[in-house]
Amino acid sequence: MKTAHPQLGLSLTLRDDATLANFYPGTDTNRLVLQSLQSTLLAQGPRVIFLHGASGCGCSHLLQAMCHAASAQQKTAMYLPLQEFVHESPDVLAGLEGLDLVCLDDVQSVLGKADWEEALFHFMNRLRDAGRFVLLASDQPPQQLLVQLPDLQSRLAQAAVFRLDVLPDDARQAWLQQRALARGLELDEDVARFVIARAPRSTPAVLAVLDRLDQEALAQQRKLTVPFIKQVLGW
Repeated sequence: MKTAHPQLGLSLTLRDDATLANFYPGTDTNRLVLQSLQSTLLAQGPRVIFLHGASGCGCSHLLQAMCHAASAQQKTAMYLPLQEFVHESPDVLAGLEGLDLVCLDDVQSVLGKADWEEALFHFMNRLRDAGRFVLLASDQPPQQLLVQLPDLQSRLAQAAVFRLDVLPDDARQAWLQQRALARGLELDEDVARFVIARAPRSTPAVLAVLDRLDQEALAQQRKLTVPFIKQVLGW
């Protein structure tokens, strides 16, 4: 799915597999975050939500998933990974207050830049005045971010702040089995444990491994066993 910027004609692709339904919480903390986001979709939750957590915790997944969910409700939404716009003008924020939901990822990447901080402050004011919803995500909570503009720091501090946990290995194994099952692949506990122990920690990297195993298993008509995975991946 692509989201289009209302003013600049940008077209940003959302991951098709980033949905609320296939987000695997794994911890009570993450379940609370998921419930809060679902309430926001029903206009029963906070209008400004700030998610934070370490790399691979699922912030980007949830921001994109919320755009998919909003679209399914015939609402307008935009996902902007700010890390990709560090060297661009903050004009990319212009006109977004006309959307029902705006999701800004990697907020920390543009902080410390006076023009971006000023633009973010006014952007959040416009969304508040228009009664829109905004989701922000960063690697740190608002109070730990290096914000130079006091007004922006104050505005970020008013958000409903939620931390996402990185899944422990047993939960990551269950998540991997769930994702494999969705593809029609059988992945028993021993095999899932083997993959999680050796694959890179990042979620996209693990999913890339699953993609390759899926392709090879289909091509060779093989089950996913530890010996087969060793053969395919050279582990």
